[in-house]
Amino acid sequence: MSDLFVAYRNELGRIFTLRPVFSVIVLASLIYAAVYPQPYLNEALSNVPMALVDLDRTTSSRDLARRLDATSDVAVAMVLPDLANAQRAVYERAAFGILVIPQHFERDLLHGRASPIALYADASYFLIYQRVSGAVSAVARAFGAEIEINRLIGIGVDAPTASAAADPLVLTAVPLFNPQGGYGTYLLPAALVLILQQTLLIGVGLLGTLSTAQVHASNSASRTSSASATVSGKLLAYLTVEVAIVPFYLLGLPYLYGLPRLGSVTTILGFALPFVLSVGALGVLVAALFRKPLVVQLVFAPVGLPVFFLAGFAWPTETIPESIRLIAKLLPSTSAIDGLVKIGQLGASLSDVRGEFLTLWGLAAFYGCVAILLERRKSRAIPRARYRSTIPSTVFRI
Repeated sequence: MSDLFVAYRNELGRIFTLRPVFSVIVLASLIYAAVYPQPYLNEALSNVPMALVDLDRTTSSRDLARRLDATSDVAVAMVLPDLANAQRAVYERAAFGILVIPQHFERDLLHGRASPIALYADASYFLIYQRVSGAVSAVARAFGAEIEINRLIGIGVDAPTASAAADPLVLTAVPLFNPQGGYGTYLLPAALVLILQQTLLIGVGLLGTLSTAQVHASNSASRTSSASATVSGKLLAYLTVEVAIVPFYLLGLPYLYGLPRLGSVTTILGFALPFVLSVGALGVLVAALFRKPLVVQLVFAPVGLPVFFLAGFAWPTETIPESIRLIAKLLPSTSAIDGLVKIGQLGASLSDVRGEFLTLWGLAAFYGCVAILLERRKSRAIPRARYRSTIPSTVFRI
């Protein structure tokens, strides 16, 4: 127990005394918490500007344009005489869509004929394209249904029957876990877990890849300790630091940014325990693999984006090849994101995420055992190095 405490004390002291490590684990976590959610605070796009080309210039075409402008999704920013001017506005980013109302639009409607309208939407921004196309489709359906109801009433059908005939299947959409339908509510809970992993992983990697003099000095008090006690003390030190950071990310930030919070506090923190342990043990393995602080930073700076997609929330898991999905399971963030989102945002219990929970404990055990083996090999290498340094050398001069 004393060996574990010595290792714990040494590692905890190094976290707070080594500025690069403290900057990554503590300061970077605070900076990410303040800066990263800012672009998603609006949640949903609204009043996306679009151009209108009204070639009919009738009461019906103007009524359709007014209904479209009245929606919260888009705004008719300009009415232009032809398609060429509208395309120029899109190229200049003054508009992100073009609605063309054809000539004889009202006449065809009055004669009971189909009168299609044309929508040209900028698909380079997925969310903008979704808003523009969704708004135009909803207004066009409602406008067409109203015309059909009036036509049926005109030929003698009673109003309730005409309404049912024009729109027999009324869809009422009720978003249960994302009331605002916002992108931030969908993205942020998973991204926060990924930030926790990356900051802790890089910080632990830097702890293990400092200069040889620093590492030997920190290990001098515990070089006689067992490898299991040393690794356990290190993991306990990482857990101590994350005791303040993890609740702030998983409980405090959702409250500050108005994200849905349906899971219990004890379930969230209980699920986060094997996540922190598995990431800490993986960090020890990373330090042994790369050995230099600069390499750790250069490798893990760009690797965040692939890990982001491998987690399966930004890109559908079903479209990822099976071999890559198996590799993704080796990353703690994959199971942690799936489980913590279900618990925090969907109100799942620990039994509902039993698979992800056991996977994290398995990763913690596996990486912990590998870390113990690496620590044992390192502790054996230090005495040999000290022995070689004491062998006298003979210099022959000719």
